[in-house]
Amino acid sequence: MDAPAVKSKVALVPCDTYDDIKVYDAVKQGIDLIGGLSQFVKAGEKIILKPNLLIGSAPEKCVCTHPAVFKAVGKILLEAGAQVSAGDSPGFGSTVLNMRLAGLKQAADELGIPVADFSKGTAVSHKEGLLVKRFVIADCVLAADGLVSLPKLKTHGLTRMTGAVKNQFGCVPGFLKGQQHARMPDPFAFATMLVDLNMVIKPRIYIMDAVMAMEGNGPRSGRPRKMGALLISSDPIALDAVACRIIDLNPSLVPTAEPGEKAGLGTYHEENIEVVGANVDDFICKDFDVIRKPVEHVSSGMIRNYFKNRINPRPVIDKALCTKCGTCVIHCPVDPKAVDWVNGDETRPPEHNYNRCIRCFCCQELCPEGAIFIKETLLGRLFFR
Repeated sequence: MDAPAVKSKVALVPCDTYDDIKVYDAVKQGIDLIGGLSQFVKAGEKIILKPNLLIGSAPEKCVCTHPAVFKAVGKILLEAGAQVSAGDSPGFGSTVLNMRLAGLKQAADELGIPVADFSKGTAVSHKEGLLVKRFVIADCVLAADGLVSLPKLKTHGLTRMTGAVKNQFGCVPGFLKGQQHARMPDPFAFATMLVDLNMVIKPRIYIMDAVMAMEGNGPRSGRPRKMGALLISSDPIALDAVACRIIDLNPSLVPTAEPGEKAGLGTYHEENIEVVGANVDDFICKDFDVIRKPVEHVSSGMIRNYFKNRINPRPVIDKALCTKCGTCVIHCPVDPKAVDWVNGDETRPPEHNYNRCIRCFCCQELCPEGAIFIKETLLGRLFFR
């Protein structure tokens, strides 16, 4: 591959605390390192601030973008004269309630930033899409002049890690996100959809919260892990690639990398990325708990399903941890459900039907008790270890 004329810049800024002043200084330094905010936002523009709001959780659980990062970016945008609003479409529940539970509503109120309505959307065409030519996107995002993305560094069963590219999935309103999973059960198709979505929305800048990341059973039920960094770039593919490097994950294993480069969204090749600020090598965490195996295709058809169910990893419910809340059943996007009550008995944990399961891992992602894990099959361990 030919090297681009200008390398993608990613600012890597040390920040080992969520102290408001220190986070503000680190964010400002990072933005300045990649050219200054005036390159991305102009005075008077309507800007949507988009944190990762998977589900409202206390900041110390590392499920959502930390309020200190949200507050720092919001303050910098307001100082630049932008008209700022904020929000996301969470896994379930209202934006306001989830933002309050995550401490983000309080941060927004402190700055006088209103919460945007992500519940209603409008269909827009994207003829240049690699795969998806039409999206329904939240009206507030379409009405804004631009979006500033605030991803959180976390592990993810489907895409290995969730970062800058995947954060925009929250611009798709409510249960329409589940429909995208159902339409594209193959993780590479799903990743290509995410790339197409980013090409439609075109966020101005991405500021990743990696002060505290999440490892293990992410993106909701993993363990907090201190990384002590903020990553900032206008290239989400490059930003995710640098984030991969610091958790010792080959960026090529993230399925958004290749289609992202093909679409012109960015680059994941190290030689085409200029890291400014700190040295990447000083942040690499060799024992970060993340899946370091290639993502497997999920295909349809009886024969393919037979082998898929015996080789591909699967979501498994730990019945000792399950509280029988039904979140997994509600949010399973396939019809009939791949995880459901047995004979309608809600007094026992739900069970998976792996012949229906598309391996989207929505059940694992949204389980409030961390009772669903991704488990390798015996054949998968034998053939893909």
